[in-house]
Amino acid sequence: MYNTFPWSIETATERIKTLKKRLTVNAPELQSVFTQTFFSTLDAQVIAAKKTPDTPLKGALVSVKDLFDVEGFVTKAGTRVMAQDCTASKDAQVVENLRNAGAIFIGHTNMTELAYSGLGLNPHYGTPDNAVLTGCIPGGSSAGAAISVACGAADIAIGTDTGGSLRIPAAFNGIVGFKPTQGAVSRKGCKPLSTSLDSVGPMAKNVSACRLAYQTLSKGRYIIHSTVDPTFIIPSNYGMADLEPAVQQAFDAAIDKISMAGHRVNVTTVDALEGLKSLAIWHFSAVESRAEYEDLYQSKREQFDTRVSSRMARADEVSAISYCQTLSIREQLIAQYKAEMGNKILLLPTVPILPPKLSIFSNDEVYSQINLQVLRNPSIANTIDGCSISLPFTHETNTIGVMLTATAYHDESLLELAQECELLFS
Repeated sequence: MYNTFPWSIETATERIKTLKKRLTVNAPELQSVFTQTFFSTLDAQVIAAKKTPDTPLKGALVSVKDLFDVEGFVTKAGTRVMAQDCTASKDAQVVENLRNAGAIFIGHTNMTELAYSGLGLNPHYGTPDNAVLTGCIPGGSSAGAAISVACGAADIAIGTDTGGSLRIPAAFNGIVGFKPTQGAVSRKGCKPLSTSLDSVGPMAKNVSACRLAYQTLSKGRYIIHSTVDPTFIIPSNYGMADLEPAVQQAFDAAIDKISMAGHRVNVTTVDALEGLKSLAIWHFSAVESRAEYEDLYQSKREQFDTRVSSRMARADEVSAISYCQTLSIREQLIAQYKAEMGNKILLLPTVPILPPKLSIFSNDEVYSQINLQVLRNPSIANTIDGCSISLPFTHETNTIGVMLTATAYHDESLLELAQECELLFS
């Protein structure tokens, strides 16, 4: 049962050699993908992995977003200000879980600084090129994570998702990205952006690999999962108004495949999403990132990405009362959404546009406008504390992400449904 994936402990050493060669010759598809590699430990990792019990993940090559502690390496969070920090004394919990399952870690992947954007640009370590459309942005914040999978450097990538940071780059690069329910996967040893919204999850080329990784990531959490109702709801009042024509056409084709398979697809108003339109979601990342990194912000602000520091600065506009009100309103929306949607599936394009050219982002106004646009749909799941997955779908010559979102702790059932949809889309 363990030989259905493209990895094994027997082939790990040879695959690592191939990856080293690709990086040594500066393969263009892997430029700016890693902030550092773990090559100094790979021989020891393979030896240790061989001694682990047989598991489906034994010998899998895994990349880790530069937010997660890996013993012996500095966790930089895509910043300059943390680049000289002490090395991690122990693995993050999810890294430990995967290591115990025989996975082999190849490197820290590049990201938007502090994970504070859905576009994937990084002025310190460069911006990886899109794996599908040359010269276009990778999406973020888990940019390098997505490219590491799409370009075959990693079998699985581990990232975070605060407003779509797993699913946006998955959609832009033709792979699968899964955001679990926040409480389903430990965040111990992971640097936060927003403690209210951050989730930890996997990316891979298919749902099966994501599901396998999720089961290992969530190990020890003792979660009781609920079952989804395979009724798909497309909200008429949110997320569908400004689709790029190519995205609209591809999404319509995906809906046809779902409908022809016998699933119910309803277009209707989702009242809870009306409340989401007026919720000041930006409060969470602005206030909570400042609370976490205030000392660095005050002492080394000039070393931050200016687009990140300007967003952190907005915390000064938020009073304690306003922030608490935002927290309270969010809790009300979570309850309202759960009561309204139950175990049905919200169905949307992951992002309303195809990946834009990197060259247009010299303009800060363009950056801000497109950042909000790509975050809008995936951030629903973070705000309502749900689970959500982006599936690649290609129509004619365009690849988009089709996003399935469920309420909290429907993770396993959502992944099962996603596997079914994946077959429909193939």
